[in-house]
Amino acid sequence: MRRYIAAVALSLVMLSFACTQQRGKVLMLVNEAKSEDLELMLTKEVGVMKDLLQKAGFEVVVATASMQPLAAGSAKLKPDLKFSDVKVADYKGVIMPCMATSANSLPPEGSAIIKEAVAKKKPLAAQTGSVMLLAQAGVLTGKKYALAKGWPAIEGAIYSGDGIVQDGKIITSGICPYMAKTQGMTDGTAKLTEALIAELKK
Repeated sequence: MRRYIAAVALSLVMLSFACTQQRGKVLMLVNEAKSEDLELMLTKEVGVMKDLLQKAGFEVVVATASMQPLAAGSAKLKPDLKFSDVKVADYKGVIMPCMATSANSLPPEGSAIIKEAVAKKKPLAAQTGSVMLLAQAGVLTGKKYALAKGWPAIEGAIYSGDGIVQDGKIITSGICPYMAKTQGMTDGTAKLTEALIAELKK
């Protein structure tokens, strides 16, 4: 009987693992530019995004330009691969945390990933600073987007508030944890990730 119970338990664990794997992988593109509060963003933004996606059954793969570890205080993030090694076809979707960076720019290979993901109609979620990265990649033309008040308008795109805004497969949020902390706004990290998960499951 004990062997039978152990076998059943093992089967359930393996089934759970298999179900998790079946959901597929989500690519997290992380900007390595200097952050205004790296520990906060690694904990309250990257950590929350990863946790929600993993609980929903998705494997999160983190990519940066250099693949160097990011660390601040007790928070650490070890990237899995470089932008140059990303194969967009391997992923169900893409998520881009804000990271509270003071310099909103990506190397060409980062922008190329964004363009390819949109061209292949992959669900893509971006928050605050990373919404500007979408604009720089040229994928927001004619699209509705979210951004906190006070940020510059994106030429050719349609500003639609600072909450969660979805236009097709592109989902944006205007309020990251840093904006929430410094300006008393409502952090959109969880809702943005949940909106992406809903799109990934369609």
